[in-house]
This record gives sequence, C-alpha cells and structure tokens, in this order.
Amino acid sequence: MKTAVFLLLACSVLTTRGDEVTSDVVVYGATAGGVTAAVAAARQGAKVVLIEPGHHVGGMLSGGLGHSDVVGQQNLIGGLCLEVYQRIAKHYGESDPKKAFDFEPHVAEQVLDGLLRETGVRVVFGQRVESVTKRGASIVALKTDTGASYVARVFLDASYEGDLMAKAHVRYAVGREGRAQYGEWLAGRTELLPGHHQFKYAVSPWRDGKLLPFITPQEKLAPTGEGDGKFQSYCFRLCLTDRPENRIPIAKPDHYNPDDYELARRCIQSGGGVSLGIARVPNGKCDANSGGPVSSNLLGASWEYPEAGPQRRREIWEQHLRWAHGLVWFLQNDPVVPEQQRARMRQWGLCKDEFQDTGGWPHQLYIREGRRMLGESVVTQHDLEEHRTKPDSIGMGGYNIDIREVQWVSVRTFLFPKAADRVYVEGYVSQPVQPWQIPYSALLPRRAECDNLLVAVCPSMSTVAYASFRMEPGYMIAGHASGLAAALAGKDNVAVQQVSVAKLQRLLREQGQVLEVAP
Repeated sequence: MKTAVFLLLACSVLTTRGDEVTSDVVVYGATAGGVTAAVAAARQGAKVVLIEPGHHVGGMLSGGLGHSDVVGQQNLIGGLCLEVYQRIAKHYGESDPKKAFDFEPHVAEQVLDGLLRETGVRVVFGQRVESVTKRGASIVALKTDTGASYVARVFLDASYEGDLMAKAHVRYAVGREGRAQYGEWLAGRTELLPGHHQFKYAVSPWRDGKLLPFITPQEKLAPTGEGDGKFQSYCFRLCLTDRPENRIPIAKPDHYNPDDYELARRCIQSGGGVSLGIARVPNGKCDANSGGPVSSNLLGASWEYPEAGPQRRREIWEQHLRWAHGLVWFLQNDPVVPEQQRARMRQWGLCKDEFQDTGGWPHQLYIREGRRMLGESVVTQHDLEEHRTKPDSIGMGGYNIDIREVQWVSVRTFLFPKAADRVYVEGYVSQPVQPWQIPYSALLPRRAECDNLLVAVCPSMSTVAYASFRMEPGYMIAGHASGLAAALAGKDNVAVQQVSVAKLQRLLREQGQVLEVAP
C-alpha cells in the first residue's frame, strides 16, 4: 500500500433544498483550531459561521486531552492560543497561563464557548459537509447532509479529517511517505528499535495457528524507509477520577470478550505491563492517554478512517471506544493482572461532571493524523531542522516530531539455539527539534485548485513534519492566522494566496502571536 495521493475531479451542483445562509467566512470543524479561526475572523469584523458535524466545540481540547502537549514550545505559544490558556488559568484562579496546561475538558469547552459567544460567531452543530459548488477555482457554497447551504467569500477547513478540502478537489496525501520522496531520514517504515514503547520481553503473536488481531505478518512489512500509506494509531483520551463522590464505576462492556485483550494478557505474563499513561489534571481527575507497546492505542484499526464514509467512520470510532472501555475493565478485573495493580486501577472511574451527554465517555476520537494537503510547497523534516526560518512565518512549532505506534508486527527472532516469532511495535518516533517557523504558504492550496480556501488543521506538510505540528497548540496557532487571513481576503476581495503577508504578520504581532524567537 503506497502513500495515497488524491485529486477529486468533480463537485456537486448546489441544491435548492433546505436553508441558505450567507456570511463572509465559513469555518468547517469546531476543533480548537476552528474556534480560534472563527474568533480571529470575527474580531476583524467578518460575519462568521462555524459548522461542526458533532455536538461540541473544541475537538480534543474539550474531548479528553487535558494534559497539554507543550514540551519544547511553552514559550512559543501566543495570540489566541495563549488567550485560551489564560482564560483557563483564570477559571482556576491563576494568573500564569503556564499553570493551565493541565485542565478539565468541560472547562476548555466553556472557555471556547465563551469566546464564540463574545465575538458573535454563529455555530451550527450536527451538520456534515456533503458537497461544494465551485465557480472556477472558487468555492461558492458548501452544502451539508441536512440540505442546508452556506455561501461565503472565504472558506476555512479546520477539521481533523480535511473533509472540506477534499470536497473542494484540493490535492492531498494520506499516510507516510518514503525517505526518497522528500529526502527525510525519519520517513517511511521504521526499524524495529528498542525504547519505552517497544516490547521488552518475548510475546508470541500466534493463537490456534493464526496471528492475533491487528498483527502484521513479517512478509507484509514494507522495506525499511519505504512509504506504505500507514499512519500512527488513534485512541480515546479518557478523563477519569479517583474521587468517590464524582466517580462512575466502570461497568463491564456489553459483549465483552476477554480474548480481545490476549496481547495485553501476554504482555503482562511476559513480565511487561500495560499502561494508560495517567497524567493528573485538576480536581482529582486524570488524562489517561497511552504508553508502552499495549495501551489505549488500537494499532492498525484507523488506517481506513480518513477516506471512509460516515458509516464506516462511525464503526471505526466505536471500535476504538470499545477497545478503551474493555481495556480499562480488563486492567481492573482480569485475574492475569496482579491484584495490587487491579486495586489501583479500580480506584479510577468515569467523571459524573464530564461528557454528560455521552455517559462519561469522551465525545472525540483522538485523530492524530488524517489527510494532509499538498499545496504549492510542502513543509518537510528539512524545514524543522536545516531551514527553520520562513519569511512568511505566521507562528512557531517546537514539539518533538512525535509519531505514535503505527503497527504490531510478527517478526522471526533468532534466539540460538532456537528461533521463534515475536511481536514488535513498529513506527514510534519522538525526535526533538529546535523552534521552527510555520509558513503561511503551508495553509494554502494551489491557487489553480482553490483560491478562497485556507486549511488550518491538515496543512501542506509531510507526515514527519506534521508530527511536530499536530498538537492542539499548533492547530490553534494556525487557526488564529488562517482566520485573520480569511477576513483580510474577504475584505480586500483577493485570493487567499494574494493576502498581504506583511499586513497579516503585523496584525498577528499586534495580537500577541509569536512569529520568531528573539536572538
């Protein structure tokens, strides 16, 4: 399976069914980046509509990622992104926003809701983009699955999946490239290397003559460094509490099958462990992420997701939620787990005051990577290492090139005088980088493909470069810049590719965005 590159060649004709809404800017996807984009455009005087397929604003910021990924970029956060953290800090009675990098999901949602209300952004929930109408290279209208149409001068895709970008027949890529494509030494299928996310003890991949679910056989591995279209795993970031007065005990999942956790069982039996990566957040809660070779990440289950239709996406979504639910139950109850560990895990439960409309389970799947636009230029690993400065900088990144586990693989392992198949983790990368500038050009499609669309969350980057950008602060920084640019393009009646970079940078600096590191 090679890296997939797509060019959609046709658009649907705008239907007259349903309502038609006209505005200056339409933002698709109420992720944290979508919220900062909408707010930035509205503060510039634009009339803004924010369309969200789900029923909440904030994406992962309000969907369980309460332990912020800010290592290496604490001092690069400015503008609207910093304002979000300042408002979260104020909620907790703190003046230093750096003390608000750990927070409760509902607090993040309240903050983002407040910003949208203050700026008069119209938020529409429960509508998914179905098609777009274009005139030449310009989007005229976006139609949703409810039959509603949204007409605007400028459109902005802030979804994790890049669905509006795809409907607008903008070229994009899915999955990791090979090293040869951009000359990136971290690209492609990785070596099976030791590390905190690797199996430390021998675990057999076989059961009853068949490989365990989601394990890739050695003969189907791409050669080292080759692209294979695969990408890092998804999970749910669970918000749990150990305070009895707020705790909902974890119920046994419907149709729970202990055999589904055979890999976790063998990992424990071999002397290893299964980690939920628990990080404390305020008021007795935690952000349970992932860590180690077996965790809340469900390796290999998400590869269809970016190109899947709504029904298949829902199935993948629910599969990940079942895995997370069952794994917590397994760790709290399965006899293979040492009793002391089971007792510690049983102290944790869902929160009565979080995700109340979804039974305490997060409303957002952690989509670490979906589509990635292919614009006029593509940001690559070289732009994070040798060419870190850009004349059109609109913000900065600095988080590690962080690629979570891609797949479990079965590999013949030689243990003289014996040989046996063993399970390994492939794909994990976490390479430190110095601060690097995010170019405005990364947010722009090729002009011949679309001249009134900005892409804030799925920008023009290789898999390797995207792995440093893809944290929620990066999305909010890019959202702020793209929202400003959308307002400027609409006001000046120019293509997004013609927006004055000097004017955009001046406004960003005035609004506190960090565009460069002081010498």
